[in-house]
Amino acid sequence: MKEQLIEAWRINNRMNLLFIDSVTDEGMQRTLSTRGGRTVYQQLLHVHNVRLGWIEVAAKDIFSKYKLLDKEAPYDKKRLRKSFEESSKAVEELIDRSWDKGGKVKGFNKGLIPLIGYLLAHEGHHRGHAVLTLKQTGVKIPDTLKWGLWEWNK
Repeated sequence: MKEQLIEAWRINNRMNLLFIDSVTDEGMQRTLSTRGGRTVYQQLLHVHNVRLGWIEVAAKDIFSKYKLLDKEAPYDKKRLRKSFEESSKAVEELIDRSWDKGGKVKGFNKGLIPLIGYLLAHEGHHRGHAVLTLKQTGVKIPDTLKWGLWEWNK
């Protein structure tokens, strides 16, 4: 079961990497906000930072190996992608460690599996919002992304 949970996490992260790789730089700068809300890029940056925020609460030693992204820093798609790879490893480390402790996670009373469920839901929410932003701002979504986001069984 632990391996299945790790695999579900890895698939989720591959969907995020597919998104990052498939969306143009122009698309990454799109937003639906008229009041300074997040761009697609900033939504993804937020996802990475939320991952690490929970890691910081649950395992400061794991957190210390990784870096939050500065939301005020200039756009850097390569850095975003690398950060997703890194924070995904951090979550895998937490899964491994917490599994061996019966699923206990410091700072998340419901335990490991509900925490991973929360992260999956949070990330799916932001991917969905980002796709909607792209559609509503006239950015064509490549078929590899449109359909690839649902290819969890490959």
